[in-house]
Amino acid sequence: MEIKDPNPCRVIGVLDDGIASLSGTALALLRNADVIIGGARTLALLEREFKAGAVRHDLTGKLKEVPEWVRAARADNLACVVLATGDPLCHGIAPYLAQHLCVEALDILPNLSTLQLACARIGLAWQDARIVSVHAKDAGEWQRGATPTHGMYALAQAARQHARLLILTSPDNSPDRIARLLLAEGLGDDFLMAVAENLLQPEERVLAELTSQEAAGMKFAALNVVLLWRVTPATRPVRFGLADAEFVQRQPEKGLITKQEVRAVSLARMQLRADSVVWDIGAGSGSVGLEAARLCPQGHVYATEKNEADYAIAGQNHAAFGISNYSLYLGKAPEGLDAWPDPDAVFIGGSGGELAGLIDGIIKRLRPNGTLVMNFVTLENLATATATLQSMEGVSWDVLQLQAARSKPILHMHRMAAENPVWIVCARREINND
Repeated sequence: MEIKDPNPCRVIGVLDDGIASLSGTALALLRNADVIIGGARTLALLEREFKAGAVRHDLTGKLKEVPEWVRAARADNLACVVLATGDPLCHGIAPYLAQHLCVEALDILPNLSTLQLACARIGLAWQDARIVSVHAKDAGEWQRGATPTHGMYALAQAARQHARLLILTSPDNSPDRIARLLLAEGLGDDFLMAVAENLLQPEERVLAELTSQEAAGMKFAALNVVLLWRVTPATRPVRFGLADAEFVQRQPEKGLITKQEVRAVSLARMQLRADSVVWDIGAGSGSVGLEAARLCPQGHVYATEKNEADYAIAGQNHAAFGISNYSLYLGKAPEGLDAWPDPDAVFIGGSGGELAGLIDGIIKRLRPNGTLVMNFVTLENLATATATLQSMEGVSWDVLQLQAARSKPILHMHRMAAENPVWIVCARREINND
């Protein structure tokens, strides 16, 4: 038999029209609360409803203290209320409290989300929309190739995958900055934007059907939410097995591309998952890393190339690929790898003469069940790699030789033209479960 907590903390959703947004039950609980916790704006909005002597706590900048305030109130058998904006379970405080207090200690009274209100203002159906919050620490303007540490990274990924986006903004990550992200990602013509400012306040304003170009140069009120909806059909790119001709390559002599057949086998051996972190060392044209990025839509690819001309070519391919989970760096590995997160999979297409040390460092950084895949066309590099792996304890490895032949016309017939043989070396760090 379920036993309800006799004195739960009430988490009440509030909108900016104050008591008009509260149900009779929510208002009664607020008026009888002994301890009231909320942000400075919300406390000021409702302070006339607090009973005499009620203790108030401003949680602005003090989120980590809120669970202890709630525990102390409940220990003293005091009625405690936490005021949240809109729906406390939609990027609100309720999941945080549930994580730090037992769920039974909470009684959640949700309100309309500001995102629901914004959709209602312009008549946008939202049941299939993706909700994204960019209410994060300011990381500056979005730059193409930014890593997951950027506060707008989730938005860049979502814009690639969803036709409708509902966005909770912040003073730094504002609608104009969002518009500039779309422009930087080549999505400026694909979406229209609506900005709903100061909802339920006298100065409410809703700007609908803005283009990215228009919004990028505008200023908006600090309190706002953004809606995006796609107005051009989304592309359906091939995710795996692209032809070599799909990539820009070095001219006049094509080179530094992992050929389609070898690329397919190498990617298969990397055992990629949707959220894999991938390193591509010696990126060349970027073919392996870019296909890996498409195969890991919730993951990220970190690529490095030491040759400036090839780095520029890989950048051109990145620009043409329509992905936002790929970062390309100019440099010679292992320089710079310390700043990258530990990988689930690593591909080495070129080592710049640092192969043995590179293998050793990568094996130590691989995540559990991670895989290192290397391509070689010379006996010397193959020998170095296998000797290095042989000397390492707790590493399993194997070698595959792959030689493809492609048909080519000869008069009115076809002949088979052999490609250069490639050795594919795969290594895994064995996990000790003892």
